[in-house]
Amino acid sequence: MGLTSQSSGLSLLKEKFNLTKKAEEQIIIALAGNPNTGKSTLFNYLTGLNQHTGNWPGKTVSNAQGSFKYKDKEYLLVDLPGTYSILANSQEEEVARDFICFGNPKITIVIADATCLERNLNLTLQIMELADNVILCLNLIDEAARKGIKIDISKLEEELKIPVIPMVARDGTGVDMLKETIDEMIEEKLQPKPLKIIYNDKIESLVSEIIENLPEFVRENYNARWIALRLIDGDNSILESIQEFLMKDVHMEAEV
Repeated sequence: MGLTSQSSGLSLLKEKFNLTKKAEEQIIIALAGNPNTGKSTLFNYLTGLNQHTGNWPGKTVSNAQGSFKYKDKEYLLVDLPGTYSILANSQEEEVARDFICFGNPKITIVIADATCLERNLNLTLQIMELADNVILCLNLIDEAARKGIKIDISKLEEELKIPVIPMVARDGTGVDMLKETIDEMIEEKLQPKPLKIIYNDKIESLVSEIIENLPEFVRENYNARWIALRLIDGDNSILESIQEFLMKDVHMEAEV
């Protein structure tokens, strides 16, 4: 039996990420960000009491998920561990990386501290390399203004090629704009094409060669370019994740 994107995604969500959607139509969104950027504040504001916590399967890392509704759509929001990177140097980074890569969230929201934007953009750029539907929320925009920090939102959107939303998560400023942006992405009225880093000819040639040799279902269902780049990095943990998430799923399908 062949592997379909639907069967692959659903089984992974249940078996490997311990996520259960209330309904088939519920749309999964990932929430990422550095520690202490207001990520949990935004999570609580969006989901209210409709949330529960546990651990990621096989990890000691906390897993929080909650639901919210906007217009006629139901969303499942997954609060990823706070990390400075998704290059898998810790359990938290590995969880965040694997969920964005293999969990196939429809949208990834990155929340950044507007008072120290440069440090926060590192994670944003890494996630933009992995996913297209990315929204950047600049939390604490009021504190940034009080410190005399001026951020040209339009210019930042133009450079990154993703929506950028100024926000004060503690009082909900910017949350309505975030919900509307999410809706526009789901309706495909807004289709970001994030800035992608183009490497030198040698690396790009290697990327193409690796992609050609990846299994067809990987190329069809996951970000093959990003996986190829991690393989070039010599990231052994991505090999382990491919084995854990993808090959197991193939075996599951083959047994059906």
